[in-house]
Amino acid sequence: MADGPTDGVDDGGLVFEVQRSDWTRTRFAEEPVPELAPGQVLFRVDRFALTSNNVTYAVFGDPLGYWRFFPCEPGWGRIPAMGFADAIRSTHPDVAEGTRCFGFYPMGRHLVIQPGAVSASQIVDAAPHRAGLAPVYSQYLPTTGDPLHAAAREDRILLMRGLFMTSFLADDFLAEQDWRGARAVLISSASSKTSIAVAFQVKRGGRVRAIGLTSARNADFARSLGYYDEVVRYDEIASLAPEPAVFVDMAGDGAVTAAVHRHYGSQLLYECAIGATHWSAERVAAELPGPKSEFFFAPAQIAKRSRDWGAQGLAERIGAAWTAFCDASDAWLRVVRGSGREALERVYQDTVAGRTRPADGHVLSL
Repeated sequence: MADGPTDGVDDGGLVFEVQRSDWTRTRFAEEPVPELAPGQVLFRVDRFALTSNNVTYAVFGDPLGYWRFFPCEPGWGRIPAMGFADAIRSTHPDVAEGTRCFGFYPMGRHLVIQPGAVSASQIVDAAPHRAGLAPVYSQYLPTTGDPLHAAAREDRILLMRGLFMTSFLADDFLAEQDWRGARAVLISSASSKTSIAVAFQVKRGGRVRAIGLTSARNADFARSLGYYDEVVRYDEIASLAPEPAVFVDMAGDGAVTAAVHRHYGSQLLYECAIGATHWSAERVAAELPGPKSEFFFAPAQIAKRSRDWGAQGLAERIGAAWTAFCDASDAWLRVVRGSGREALERVYQDTVAGRTRPADGHVLSL
């Protein structure tokens, strides 16, 4: 369990919020610990991960509904984070107090859910504001029924399990199509953890070369991983040998996208957008040679593969790949723990500004 708050605040309600029109403006909202209606569960959040993935949730908060997860005062938003929490009160007959769950929580201390379907392996929040959201985001997984849970690996689970699923599915989506006939996959923001996981999967598959695109500051780190066949700086894209390629865009940076399209031209066979680590950069404004970008929405691929393989088959495939990636991360990922308001604010602002070290994984609590 994480240490308690370090800034003198008691265990009342406290949650981190950002202004939806300017994600650099933040506040901590203090509120009473919620009272429960019949059939509800109150979780005390133990700890959660903060990565560039969370910035992507803010970028796509309106179009993909991320702001709807945890409603709050208009104009403000609560960014979802992967976390572990313990049920400290329950008025639901099938959820015992003390149940520990992995899932999406606000960056705060508490969350009330209204369970619908409950089983040994998952608790689904059926609160009205969740209607219309992808089901995977409303699932809370009890650690006692989760085959991928390992107490000693909880920090790594928080930092990478959710994003690894996105990476696994993106790789699977392209591999299923034989990579559109490409010989290489270009991956922007190559030092981000989601990109690293894509490169790991591409290397395991062995069907195309993985080329990482990154900043000068992070190039050596990306090379040191051993997952990329080649790593180049953004200002070196024109030095790459043209060949049939697909582009997995994790950066969302118009200048990078333009450089890729202009260099590869008709040899660029497909582009999918996954993230927006360069959230403040200009988006693509001009017509470019090559394909139009398509947004990759992981829940759609989950639904497809659940039909193809069955829920158990999908879980087994993801589980085997996740275990391999998690074990491999011991060589490069350093977990950095923090507690309290100041730690959360500092890590959040560093993440938004792109100042965090790629080898660091921040796990926080309030």
